Amino acid sequence: MEFVVSDEIRAAAPEYKALIVNAKIENPPTPDALWSALMAEYEHVASTYEMPMVNKREAIAATRAAYKACGKEPNRYRPSAEALMRRMVRGLDLYRTLTAIDLINLLSVETGHSIGGFDADAISGDVLTLGIGREGEPYEAIGRGPLNIAGMPVWRDAVGGIGTPTSDNDRTKLSESTRNLLMIINMYGLEAPVEEVEARAVELLRQYAAATDIRVTRVE
Repeated sequence: MEFVVSDEIRAAAPEYKALIVNAKIENPPTPDALWSALMAEYEHVASTYEMPMVNKREAIAATRAAYKACGKEPNRYRPSAEALMRRMVRGLDLYRTLTAIDLINLLSVETGHSIGGFDADAISGDVLTLGIGREGEPYEAIGRGPLNIAGMPVWRDAVGGIGTPTSDNDRTKLSESTRNLLMIINMYGLEAPVEEVEARAVELLRQYAAATDIRVTRVE
């Protein structure tokens, strides 16, 4: 599969990088060991951050800046890493779902990056392009219905949008039957070297999702 970053994104977010991870996985309900790791990170975030600090975190602040440059107000449509951290700081419950989803949530909170997770078999075509959402562009967000993605960075396949930093599309969502994972780690600003983020992603996939045939593509 080819991954293309459009000129409009390059202009709005010139520092943008992505790690594209493909892997064969097992995706059962989240096991206790993974849930415990996520809860440990929850406790770390809740004890370390106060609410005003969350959107100042380097990776989150860079994603918010990209939203503004693309034409979206990040206080109304928060990047997923920020939204998840805010839940933790507020002491709200998290939803225990599937291995790949909670693995991505853990990696997202650890790194500050908003990460897309997709069933690769549900993607249409062999090119994914990162552009900016248009007015009236249809997009069915997971668990929230129609989402206004105008002015928001969006990855598109041959059919339409599949992922934004705020929410992935229901059409390509992960399920218990997912065996071919596509993970897109959207890096609008770096807190840790790319190599460290990549190594951690691979480690989590092997540890919790029995991942094999892991292939990582860097988009810069």
